[in-house]
Amino acid sequence: MSDSALSRVNLFDSRADHASVAVESPLAYSLQRSGAPAPSAASRVVLREQAFLGHLILRGGAIVLDEALREVLDIGLPGRPNTLSWDASGERSIQWLSPDEWLLIVPGGEAFTVERRLRERLADASFAIVDVSGGQTLLTLEGEAVPELLMKSVVYDVDPSHFAVGKGVNTVFAKATVIVRRSGETRWELVVRRSFADYCYRWLLDAGEEYAIGVER
Repeated sequence: MSDSALSRVNLFDSRADHASVAVESPLAYSLQRSGAPAPSAASRVVLREQAFLGHLILRGGAIVLDEALREVLDIGLPGRPNTLSWDASGERSIQWLSPDEWLLIVPGGEAFTVERRLRERLADASFAIVDVSGGQTLLTLEGEAVPELLMKSVVYDVDPSHFAVGKGVNTVFAKATVIVRRSGETRWELVVRRSFADYCYRWLLDAGEEYAIGVER
């Protein structure tokens, strides 16, 4: 075996020992160093990072994917573009991103198993599943002033009268791009690329200062 091949084997062997690898969220450093205040009675916006969730991109025919998801996770594809569906627990969601593309988010540690079960169920159908869990994270914003904060940050119309619960869109956030989702009456989510996470986090702290934004660690 060549030295280069041996190096590759050793690299993968070391990664297999997950217990010895320190895993940090995309915002771990920022949360430790930013000095952001914790939520208080005055906070009209509360920011949290939902780290280490499983993010899977699904592509394929809507009918076969819907059938597979219902069998594997008891969740169906949303019926309209730019909308979301949740399972009964509310812990798993599926969002329609483009004509043949959906984003499935599951609790941490489930992504590998879910992907395997979906592949087994879909078998010879024409489809693609890509695990992008390591490339993005999810931020939640909760509070009465979240729409005002987002109006200062994104180009899309996020007025609650226009942006209903269950809606999600790709849009420009400051000088980055994110997926904005409304998951409750006062709860919103941002799906952020890992490389933009620190930038978006610091932007939110600055833009949310007038709302006494608090960060829940």
